[in-house]
Order: sequence, then structure tokens, then C-alpha cells
Amino acid sequence: MAMLKVVEIGDRVLSQAAKKVDEITPRHLKLVEDLIETMYGTPGSVGIAAPQVGVSESLFVLDVSGHKKTNICHGLIVMFNPEVVSASHTEVLREGCMSVPDLTGDVRRASQVVVMGIDISGNEIIIESDAFEARGLLHEIDHLSGKLFIDRIDGPHALFKRKRYL
Repeated sequence: MAMLKVVEIGDRVLSQAAKKVDEITPRHLKLVEDLIETMYGTPGSVGIAAPQVGVSESLFVLDVSGHKKTNICHGLIVMFNPEVVSASHTEVLREGCMSVPDLTGDVRRASQVVVMGIDISGNEIIIESDAFEARGLLHEIDHLSGKLFIDRIDGPHALFKRKRYL
């Protein structure tokens, strides 16, 4: 496993729709391991999508375990080719992103979602979630559509300089 370099805003891969994964190969399994290590090795991170490490493929990992805003938690989620089946009950909350390291923003997202995709074994999975995990799922799916959280804010008034805590 390896910590991967996270690409930042301005990199072309972040604004492109990721390619669907037709077959999960050993290369994908290695990428999953590296994404997990990168996510867990980055303070404050709860998820990362393949485009954030320069790989334009439809894959993300997410784990909101232990986060104070978590309600429902499925533990470590590895998902290929995710699709939002349903989303409801929107709310505005602050978000950050490893690919936008200096900013956070107030983003309106659904707080209840159903997401369908493929797990690491190639099986179809359906995840129903709410609150922080739902927001995380939608945030990572946005990366696979070539969107960043700053594409979803209502304007400059909803963008903030990231606070750094020692």
C-alpha cells in the first residue's frame, strides 16, 4: 500500500467525468488499497475518489466511522460505478476537500440517500444512509462526475478560508 499524491483544484482530471469500470482488475484492487491508505493517512479525511489521485475511473472509498456528525455508518465503503437512486431532505452544511486544501464551503445536499454501485468483489450493493455519511457519498460521487464542492455553493459568500488547528 502507498500514500498517493492528491491532485488539487485546477487539475483537469477533477473536472472530467470518470470512466465506468467494466471489470475489477488487480490494478483496481491495488488502487483501492492505496486510496484507503491515503484516506486514513490524511487528517480529517473521510473519503477519496480515484480522480483525486489522477485516475479517471469511477471508484471511491469512504469511512465516516467515529465522526461526530455521523448517524448511520456502514464502516468502510468501497464502491465502483455508483449511482444515486434517490435523494431527499436537503440541508446546507460546511464541506472541505483534499483537492481544495485552502477552502471550505456551505453546500446544499440531500441528507437522505440511496446509492447503488458495485463492491470490491464485483457484487451489486445498495446503501441507504443519512446525515454525514449521505453527504460523504454525494461528495465522492460528485468527484466522479467532474464536480467539486465549490461547484455547488450559492456564491462567494458561501466560501471560507480553511481553518487550521494545531
